[in-house]
Amino acid sequence: MKKISCSNFLFLLLIWSSSCVFSQQDSNKTAFPETERIKIDNLFKAYIAKGWIKAISANISIDGKTVYNKAFGSNINRPAKTDDILRIASQTKAITCTAAMILFDQGKFQLDDPISKYLPAFKNPKVLDKFNPADSSYTTKPANHEITIRELMTHTSGLGYAQIGSPEMNAIYAKAGVEAGFVINKKLLETEINKLGKLPLAAQPGERWQYSLSIDVLGRLVEVTSGLDLNTFFKEKIFQPLGMNDTYFALPREKQDRLATVYTEDPKTNTVKPWKDGTFPGATINYPINNNGYFAGGAGLVSTSKDYGIFLQMLLNGGIYNGKRILTEKSVALMTSNQIGKIPFTDNTFGLGFEVVTEKGSLKSGQSVGSYSWGGFFGSNYWVDPKKKIVAQIYVQQWPFSHGEIAEKFKSIIYKGITED
Repeated sequence: MKKISCSNFLFLLLIWSSSCVFSQQDSNKTAFPETERIKIDNLFKAYIAKGWIKAISANISIDGKTVYNKAFGSNINRPAKTDDILRIASQTKAITCTAAMILFDQGKFQLDDPISKYLPAFKNPKVLDKFNPADSSYTTKPANHEITIRELMTHTSGLGYAQIGSPEMNAIYAKAGVEAGFVINKKLLETEINKLGKLPLAAQPGERWQYSLSIDVLGRLVEVTSGLDLNTFFKEKIFQPLGMNDTYFALPREKQDRLATVYTEDPKTNTVKPWKDGTFPGATINYPINNNGYFAGGAGLVSTSKDYGIFLQMLLNGGIYNGKRILTEKSVALMTSNQIGKIPFTDNTFGLGFEVVTEKGSLKSGQSVGSYSWGGFFGSNYWVDPKKKIVAQIYVQQWPFSHGEIAEKFKSIIYKGITED
């Protein structure tokens, strides 16, 4: 064998090292090029410069590695930061559905069980027939079947949504004192869900997709079948195992200075200003810090993009993260596949807690078929693309939000920047 001199060996080592460096740089560039990161920066800066938003943050990971994590703009007294604690609102729903599926994995219930088996207040449901707007009185007719757990998780239960639903259901819920998750006064989930169970449904169960308080009911199911309140179940079965250390119903005092400012639009001046209670009737942005004691499974959590990214990565990994299994692969597959059959739902379909991209939806969004997503009331959106191994999140703490198209532009940049397999 021919011997290699020391100088030649060092030269070859230098060439090999350089090759590795360039190879790694090229690999990172292929995963998500710097040019696309700059496009996202410019997109966000432009919206702030136009006065459409005050602050925005986004987080993207590909194949488990963070490729973008930035914040722009400002809170009231400080710059926006990537570790801001955010009101994730309806992003809570995915966590509540995960909690329910943990119990499903344990055999605590079947998806097609009637919810009344566990929550008797929902026995013999009635459907709204006639409504009198003068005094919010109404008549009902019998439901054609009992609401199932699957129908709760797919928003096909027939329930409505307090404050953001139809005028009829808004009025009925308001008269009964039923509210969505951003409550001002102390409430208990058990009391509120029992109250809801006695009210009429907006539609026959299984008839149509209708966004609703279904996931709040699901949260109560978690409590009854686990013996733990929803706050404790989340902590012990999801947050602590995953290391989600900044996700709460009630934000501790020592972390409240990290809570992001919520903004609203002033239509008179065409400007954005800090939200004040009264902006949305019956809702407060202080729900994470007002000690209301209400564990709203549909809307009650605050979190960070890091924490929520861990949660989404767990789902992308088939229910496991850093060696901690939260869900079986079977349950993740159920959650992220069509569970509503041919019931109409945009160009996509709906799983157990998620919108799921179809062939038709993929042609419009660029997302891979089978990608799943949702968002929150205060201008947040997330999605997971299992084929391309993408977890993406975008947060604007604002309502109303007239320029929500920014999320689609953000998505478009990501998909244009990723090299096809």
